[in-house]
Amino acid sequence: MNRLSRRTFFRAALAAPAGAWMARYNALAAPYKGKLKITAIHAMQIKNIAGNSLIRIDTDGGISGYGEAGSTGPMARARIETMKHLLAGKDPLQIEFHFHEMTTLMHTYTAHIPTISGIDIALWDIAGKATGLPVNVLLGGPFRDRIRLYSHGTGNYLDKGWCREWAARVKAAPEGFSSFKLNIDPMLGVPSGRFAVTADSAQLRRVGQGFQNAREAAGSEIDIACHCHNELDTTSAIQVARRIEPMDPLFFEDPLPVPHSEGWMAVRRATRIPILAGEKLELLGGFKPFLDHQTADIIHPDLAFAGGFTGTRKIAAYAQHVRTPLALHNVGSLILCCASAHFGSAIHNFYRSESALGRPTRHVEQMAASRPPEVKESHLTVPDGPGIGFEPNNDYLRSQLMPGEPFWS
Repeated sequence: MNRLSRRTFFRAALAAPAGAWMARYNALAAPYKGKLKITAIHAMQIKNIAGNSLIRIDTDGGISGYGEAGSTGPMARARIETMKHLLAGKDPLQIEFHFHEMTTLMHTYTAHIPTISGIDIALWDIAGKATGLPVNVLLGGPFRDRIRLYSHGTGNYLDKGWCREWAARVKAAPEGFSSFKLNIDPMLGVPSGRFAVTADSAQLRRVGQGFQNAREAAGSEIDIACHCHNELDTTSAIQVARRIEPMDPLFFEDPLPVPHSEGWMAVRRATRIPILAGEKLELLGGFKPFLDHQTADIIHPDLAFAGGFTGTRKIAAYAQHVRTPLALHNVGSLILCCASAHFGSAIHNFYRSESALGRPTRHVEQMAASRPPEVKESHLTVPDGPGIGFEPNNDYLRSQLMPGEPFWS
């Protein structure tokens, strides 16, 4: 397929109204629309990507696009089956049309946004490969050629010796991560992500002690943040915030149950710590109450849950209108890593992205057929090839299949 010439690219870009990212995309993609048809949509689940599944969309022009869905393999395949009639034989570059058709489904089941998110990411990857352009350009950017990342701290923060070892290890690591979020569930003694009873004084003391130990070990060189999984009630969230506030956390993540409520407003009023929320919210409708009521200082969508590139780009535009930064939740595969890099590059109000890169197993890095991503000084350079820049190491992906999962079925 012909690639967009430099002259045609600039002419199309200048023809679109400033800030009208979808109009800009339509102008850039116009010469290539009607030249491809969707022939198949595949989903498969691999290990250790937070229960997500990988999506591949094939076309009759030999171009395949990759995405990641916030749903298991069986769940994604079942949902794809219910809506494949909307996509089979259609032009993959009609992205806004497909997004509308999929997200407005009502009968016999309402739209499953996590699966649609993976499909949408794959459609943008196809669009990038068809036009010869990186997705961040198609999305209206780039504002930056690398994005800032943060990582995770896991271990026994109640042990001062362990904290000192952790701090020395992360400061010496080649990735140079400068911010880590600490999971409070082990300090509380509750299963991760389960709704907890009201925290008692012993639990609150452990949380306070754990953050104090981490701050003493990390010093001022490392930012630490409080990582919750929506498990607290309002009273407990306020008490936790008061315990950790003296340690100057970077943010207080998702302390309350996912949907917006009066409780979120109470927590926002009770602490000076920035509130970060949204990793399981869907579409602009899920984020709008947090933005309208100013209950989140930083919103935190996941491209694999919130609506892919199309849905999350709409969220980012609204957040920019009300001057709210956007971070990205990202504990998935290399596909989600590449997609997050492009998205973070393409929006003005980007804050930073979570990352599973740099872990001892190099699980995410091994998914690349070549040129695995490298984190330097806590930043990731955005892939500069067409699409999202993901080239699968299929041998490694096959070795990581969940039991019973078909390979790209």
